Amino acid sequence: MAASASARPRKIIHVDMDAFYASVEQRDDPSLRGKPVAVGGSAERGVVAAASYEARAFGVRSAMPSVTAKRRCPDLIFVKPRFEVYKAVSAEIRAIFAEHTDLIEPLSLDEAYLDVTTNKQAISSATAIAEIIRRRIHEATGLTASAGVSYNKFLAKLASDHRKPDGLFVVTPAQGESFVEHLPVGRFHGIGPATAAKMERLGIHTGADLKAQSLAFLREHFGKIGPYYFGISRGIDERPVRANRIRKSVGAESTFSADLHSQDAMREALGPIIDKVWRHCEATGTRGRTVTLKVKYADFRQITRAVSSPQPVTSRMSIEQAAFRLLGELPADPRGVRLLGVTLSGLTNEASTRTDPMQFALPL
Repeated sequence: MAASASARPRKIIHVDMDAFYASVEQRDDPSLRGKPVAVGGSAERGVVAAASYEARAFGVRSAMPSVTAKRRCPDLIFVKPRFEVYKAVSAEIRAIFAEHTDLIEPLSLDEAYLDVTTNKQAISSATAIAEIIRRRIHEATGLTASAGVSYNKFLAKLASDHRKPDGLFVVTPAQGESFVEHLPVGRFHGIGPATAAKMERLGIHTGADLKAQSLAFLREHFGKIGPYYFGISRGIDERPVRANRIRKSVGAESTFSADLHSQDAMREALGPIIDKVWRHCEATGTRGRTVTLKVKYADFRQITRAVSSPQPVTSRMSIEQAAFRLLGELPADPRGVRLLGVTLSGLTNEASTRTDPMQFALPL
């Protein structure tokens, strides 16, 4: 059965706020409404944290360098992020979710999975619950949300993207397998740009192409994640919605279109990656003790190096200094570097006041 190995398909909703940070800014400042807005820094090293739909029409995207965004959209208006406000609005939204279920798995401030198979108001239709939630969010916050409804997490997330913004889409158990077959693999949650490119090289372009591969083939080329790809290509995803999931680390990485050869180029490339990690820390109040640098060379050889501090780091600069230090200790390779990543682990919500980067211990 495509829907699930269990006799009774689950009812999963994925709720995703529309351009959340930018929409909050447009809500609170009427002069920004209908205009291209980017939340983030406008300085040369700035990065876009979020973009309004008016800005997205020009190709402006989150994690894009601000100079690139401004070049694509000369009238772009930059607004400094207000993470305390976003967290407060997110708490309002979470309270609305809790009116229906305690099985809530937040992915970030602006999106979450809900399992409403059994729900507090005994509503039999997950679609009806999604409609109620979307309406309540708009009434309470003035913001719009998109929702996807399906029998597993993978399909619910795909569905929520299908009619953005302010949309609702349902994938039933009878539709799941065929729905996946027609989508490009780059749209699949869990398949990033680097993996999608690898699949393209293997002739895997759509869900149907992925479904045509054997489990042995997917294990050979993608390792332990292979069985997951085998399942989702058939509309199968048995992962439960995990309430109060404890995140062990936060990280970001980037694969480059051209290999990097100089330390200066690598340090510059690390800037937006570190920005993304720190934005998550600021948005969630998370801090961590261990910074890990991931490097993949042009020949696909991969290494990681880590450095730890007795106290949680409390500034972006501390992460940057640790990452740059680890980068400087790596041996040079004339073939260049194709991927860099930074991860912060040893997470806590209790931030320390100690920010001295010299508190980092020797690499692990």
